[in-house]
Amino acid sequence: MTKILVTNDDGWDAVGLAALKTLAAEFGEVHVLAPREPHSYAGHRVTTHEPLTLIETGPREFTFSGTPADCVRAAVTSVFEDIDWVFAGINHGGNLGADLYTSATVAAAREAAYLGKPSVALSQYIKRALPLDWSRSRELAKPVLARLLAQGCPAKGYWNVNLPHLSAAEPDPSVMFCEPCKQPLPLRYRVQGEHFHYEGDYQSRPADPGADVALCFGGAITVSLIAL
Repeated sequence: MTKILVTNDDGWDAVGLAALKTLAAEFGEVHVLAPREPHSYAGHRVTTHEPLTLIETGPREFTFSGTPADCVRAAVTSVFEDIDWVFAGINHGGNLGADLYTSATVAAAREAAYLGKPSVALSQYIKRALPLDWSRSRELAKPVLARLLAQGCPAKGYWNVNLPHLSAAEPDPSVMFCEPCKQPLPLRYRVQGEHFHYEGDYQSRPADPGADVALCFGGAITVSLIAL
């Protein structure tokens, strides 16, 4: 049976992690090692100069005091044996284009690739003021994961998947294999004395035609193969 490590960056009790655990169980034996605290936007930070604490929360399930990249390192090398795939997510928010470099969800998949494990980062783009049905997110991701598991993952590469945020009335989206957008995020700060408050608008970010930002914002599931 395929052994699947599930982790995330929103923390061990995140609803997206619960959705991914349920989904992963349809493809193999699930092993969970997730960060105890949220680590959004932590990127590929790892811990090397302080001890990390592992706590068992259930059969084949643990929380860890480290970052998502730490979780993958510890899980693959020290906690579980013979992990076949690593799934990271489902992140609460998109990880598109430039987000690849700041996302700790993507960093978990990237760390798995460095360690020779095929991996997928899954994220759910969020629109303001539109309710999100996580059960639908899980169902949209299911055929995509089935296809990627069957296709495999090139050595030293990993998959980045983003789900669009759809209303209940919208039909299921198409799946688009594409490149990550190369445009920067919108950068704006409100300055109060010595304090800078970031006020960038994620939804207004520029987008390359045919790349992941434009396609996901337009209602498609985007799939990108990322090479180390």
